[in-house]
Amino acid sequence: MDRFDSVSIRKFLPCDREDLRRISCETAFHELEQGVVFSDNEVLADAFTLYYTDYEPESCFVAIAGNRVVGYIIGTKDVSAMERISSKKIFPCLIWRTLRRRVFFNIVNLRFLFYCLKSACKGEFFVPDFSKKFPAMLHINIKSGYRAGGIGERLIKTFEAYLKDQRVGGVHFGTFSESGKNFFIKNGFTILFQGKRGYLKPYLGKEINFYVFGKQF
Repeated sequence: MDRFDSVSIRKFLPCDREDLRRISCETAFHELEQGVVFSDNEVLADAFTLYYTDYEPESCFVAIAGNRVVGYIIGTKDVSAMERISSKKIFPCLIWRTLRRRVFFNIVNLRFLFYCLKSACKGEFFVPDFSKKFPAMLHINIKSGYRAGGIGERLIKTFEAYLKDQRVGGVHFGTFSESGKNFFIKNGFTILFQGKRGYLKPYLGKEINFYVFGKQF
C-alpha cells in the first residue's frame, strides 16, 4: 500500500497540539535548519499556531499517518475576530514569553529581529486588507516526505467544505512558497497581491516573493 493511501484527514484534537507545533517550526523559514534563523521553537510555535489551536480549534484539521500528524490546515472563519483576540491575548502572551525566556539575549534572534526591522522600515510587511471579500484565513503545512501525494488537496477541500457549512464566503492566506504557487492556482485560488521580502536574504542569498491568495465560494 502506498504510504499516502493510509493518510486520513480529521478534526484537530488537543492531543495533536505538540505535533502540529513541531511541524510549524520544521517547515518555517523555507525549511532552513532549525535554530539558524530563530532559536526558540516554543515562542516560534506560539506565534504560528497558538491562536488557532487554543482559541479556534474547531477550524483546524490534521492529516494522520500511523497515529502521527504529518500535515495540517489551521485557520479562522473571521480574520477580524482573530485580530481582536490576538491583540488582547496572543501578542501580550508572546511579549511576556520572549522576555521571560530571554529570547533576545541570543545573538541569533537579535540578528533576525534586526533584519525584520529593516524590512519593516522598507514597507515590505504592508499587505492590503482582503478580509471583507475573503473573511476567512488559512495556514497549511505538510511534512517533507508526505507532499505531492494529494494530502494538500484533501486538506484544502476539507477546510473549504467546513467554511461553506459555516456560511463563510471566502478565504485568503499568505505564502512564500514558489513550489506551492501552481498548486494553489490549480485548486482555484487567485493571486490577490505579490510583494518582496528581504529579511531572509542573509540566510538564503536572495529576496523572496510573498503571495496572498484568495478564493470565494
